[in-house]
Amino acid sequence: TVIGHLLHAITLAITVVVVAVPEGLPMMITVVLSSNMRRMLKDHVLVRKLVGIETSGSLNILFTDKTGTLTYGTPRVVKAQSVTAAVSDDEVYALCAAAEQMSEHPLGKAVVRCYRQEIGGALDAAEAFTMLPGRGVMAQVKGASVLAGNRAMLIDHGIVIPPAVEAQVEQHLAKGCTVMYVAVGAALAGFMVLSDTVREQSAAMIDRLTAQGVQPVLLTGDHQSAATAIAQQLHIEEVHAGCLPEDKLAWIRRYQEEQQAVCMIGDGVNDAPALKAADVGIAMGGAGSDLAVDAADIALVDDEVNELPHLVALSKRMMITIKVNMSFSMGLNFLAIVLAMVGTLNPVVGALVHNAGSVLVIAHSAWLLKWRKKQ
Repeated sequence: TVIGHLLHAITLAITVVVVAVPEGLPMMITVVLSSNMRRMLKDHVLVRKLVGIETSGSLNILFTDKTGTLTYGTPRVVKAQSVTAAVSDDEVYALCAAAEQMSEHPLGKAVVRCYRQEIGGALDAAEAFTMLPGRGVMAQVKGASVLAGNRAMLIDHGIVIPPAVEAQVEQHLAKGCTVMYVAVGAALAGFMVLSDTVREQSAAMIDRLTAQGVQPVLLTGDHQSAATAIAQQLHIEEVHAGCLPEDKLAWIRRYQEEQQAVCMIGDGVNDAPALKAADVGIAMGGAGSDLAVDAADIALVDDEVNELPHLVALSKRMMITIKVNMSFSMGLNFLAIVLAMVGTLNPVVGALVHNAGSVLVIAHSAWLLKWRKKQ
């Protein structure tokens, strides 16, 4: 009858509507992202911006800072050397510590910490303190203008390094040490030699990332000799030393112009512009500066760099899971629509099939909570 045909048509239409509503599409992405973020939190990786985990799986280049990232960031002063008869070795140490006492840089903090541990006593007051990004600090100590920083700082202020001093400095740099110059007024007074310890997991982390197709690149403000010595220990082939904050930013943009997906990992104020500009910015959450963490997409809460390869692998697995879920949901919906149109499915069975598909998507996504790439 007409009424029977009409009721049948309405039943088919309801069944098609029930199975065709793409309820699983938005849900599958939300569940996968939630599972992935929860898995990272278990590994002490804090995701601050979703773009970080979405892009991590397609990285080509990893730019990494040295001090505080590949090393522990707690260097120790191994030598304070005067280069003029006007001041002694201890006076060079005291002037540098006084000038650096308000610094946020790991090297500056190390000088102050070591001075208090080794020499003791109150530091002279530092007035008119000024940070020179990528170079060092400047302050007035006992009425004298004191500069403490790298070679670029000396060049900016027209201070010449005698050849004999250059030779001494090169010997320390060749051992992987970092040298901080100290100038009083317009003349070089001496230099500080600091040595940092490479993190135990850094070499394995670099090797694992390389095996995943991610090329490591060292960006550091240190001298070329010191940077090369560290890079050789960690199997990093590409090194760019003597980098100022704007130089790190320029290298990132150069690779991005070549359509490379780049990641930057760092811990200091000097790394903040690069962390912000990179496709994925990763900050050291423990020892890193607040500015660096704020600029980053992801923070390593416990500064465990060995979690980086897992982060990249997990992001790749996340994208695979999303694609599998999407293919399964679309395929199931298409099949259900066809069966509903030919009358094989009724509304009740259609609803059960539809919800069963959603349950399978959730179960497959939740698998990420326990997933870890085998080493």
